[in-house]
Amino acid sequence: QVQLVQSGGGLVQPGGSLRLSCVASGSTVSNYGMGWFRQAPGKQREFVAALRRSGPGTYYSNAVRGRFTASRDNGKNTVYLQLNSLKPEDTATYYCAAASGFKIQSSLMNPNEYDHWGQGTQVTVSS
Repeated sequence: QVQLVQSGGGLVQPGGSLRLSCVASGSTVSNYGMGWFRQAPGKQREFVAALRRSGPGTYYSNAVRGRFTASRDNGKNTVYLQLNSLKPEDTATYYCAAASGFKIQSSLMNPNEYDHWGQGTQVTVSS
């Protein structure tokens, strides 16, 4: 069973950048579809980005496409989310998650398809 530990996040001004990390232990990230989600106070958890378990295929929400980049480093057993051109509306707690088995794109965008979750990390975008 995989455990996910997140780091990164913090307070940044609008237009700034951050990088979130999600380190896996107990299994390798290459065995899982990996997703990033976020949740703002009073709102539902929202899909941000996902990486297929194998092969090419990285998916983004319309809200972050072109600004955020998800990546995987199998050697470090880590997935990353690079956040650029941040906006105040990006303020949320960000979660990484791992999904077992083969998942199609629509499944990778659904938080209910994920079996394992990181602890979350806060991103605040404010001047």
